[in-house]
Amino acid sequence: MMEEYTISTDKARLDVSLIHQFLSQESYWAPNIPRAIVERSIEGSLCFGVFLDDQQVGFARVITDEATFAYLADVFIVPNHRGKGLSKRLMKTILTWPTLQGLRRWLLATRDAHTLYEQFGFKSLETPEIFMHMKLIETY
Repeated sequence: MMEEYTISTDKARLDVSLIHQFLSQESYWAPNIPRAIVERSIEGSLCFGVFLDDQQVGFARVITDEATFAYLADVFIVPNHRGKGLSKRLMKTILTWPTLQGLRRWLLATRDAHTLYEQFGFKSLETPEIFMHMKLIETY
């Protein structure tokens, strides 16, 4: 029944309350994140919502210049809609999105979804020693 689900980049359709609730209470990567931060992250990103009719059931955002670089973040499908191929469909949509073609590099961080992302060509960093990061907030 995949045809019941749609994926949209229309930010007006996003259920910010659902996104905030999932990220702040169910994700391991953004526990207790304030709603205002979630709202700002949506404003500054290319967002993909997964919908069953008008109900949002999934989300992902891409932080990108749409020319050379993209960082994939906050990918989730709500638990009662998992196991239906939605995360794969979401990834295919993101990776074939017209403004994201020809990028030099994609990055993401995951603790537990390596097998999903490997199906789409992601792999561990070949030269992690050239990458640096600065972590300013341990948790919200």
